[in-house]
Amino acid sequence: MAPAAAKRMKGSPRTEDEKLFRRQPRPAFLDSDPWRALRILSEFVDGFDALAEIGPAVTVFGSARTHPGEQTYELAREIGRMLAREGYAVITGGGPGVMEAAHRGCQEGGGLSIGLNIELPHEQSLNTHVDMGIEFRYFFARKTMFVKYADGFVILPGGFGTLDELFEALTLIQVGKIEHFPVVLVGTAYWAGLLEWIRDTQVAAGAVSETDLGLFHVTDDPEEVCRIMREYARVNHNDAGRADGAGHAGEADWAEDDVAHRGHAAID
Repeated sequence: MAPAAAKRMKGSPRTEDEKLFRRQPRPAFLDSDPWRALRILSEFVDGFDALAEIGPAVTVFGSARTHPGEQTYELAREIGRMLAREGYAVITGGGPGVMEAAHRGCQEGGGLSIGLNIELPHEQSLNTHVDMGIEFRYFFARKTMFVKYADGFVILPGGFGTLDELFEALTLIQVGKIEHFPVVLVGTAYWAGLLEWIRDTQVAAGAVSETDLGLFHVTDDPEEVCRIMREYARVNHNDAGRADGAGHAGEADWAEDDVAHRGHAAID
């Protein structure tokens, strides 16, 4: 090699492999919007791929600050157990509190517990009762999975995140972006003030209609939660369930129909 050429090559990769494996400072493009769009796409692909064949499922929301032994925790645990025995997988955000309780009950009932965890500054991790865990960086990708792969929502007492999921589901149903699957609020005393405000303020102002109050159910009874889900399944999947309540009859037929049915989240 001529001296001039050698001088120009000094310190530079001599092959494509060397260029590929050379350590470099973090490239600026990793923080660019086009690269971010690819990460977002990958979250949708991973979620769709993992959840496409889970069968009937119910998403359960509620506070991460609820502790074992508390009434709401034990109620969520019982709902998770009963849903599993009805043949449902239980989807939650995968964290502690109500999410852990619902997964714990689901496993006790012999069901599949699915946790869709979100990357947060305080490092929320998946609870120990998750059978299938998926990690997300973006709330909107995760929220699509909650809606798309659920045959119903169960909303237990919770905070801003719980309210966010509740009103997103009600909005999507109200405007016809998704079909009217069951949304069940559990805890009549907890939700009473919110529901009173909706009736006395929003309906009175014409911001929502009286018929919009029919978009959700309110109960304290886990049996009622399951009855609502069962009736929805009977009407929408032609599946009346088993008389002993131990799961779905014709579950294979349900799964086949579910491929066409699962258009809850309109992402077109």
